[in-house]
Amino acid sequence: MEHISPADALTLAAHAADKQGPGNLLRVVLIVMVIGCVLVGWLLLRGYRKD
Repeated sequence: MEHISPADALTLAAHAADKQGPGNLLRVVLIVMVIGCVLVGWLLLRGYRKD
């Protein structure tokens, strides 16, 4: 296995990220946002419940 300098590794990673696009990051952000909205809605509705 050949040794790759950190600068070369960073350059290769940047080129790979350019080709891939924002797909995975955008998917994670959207999932976290939906889960957060559901959690906030649940907490708000739970707080207004009458016993």
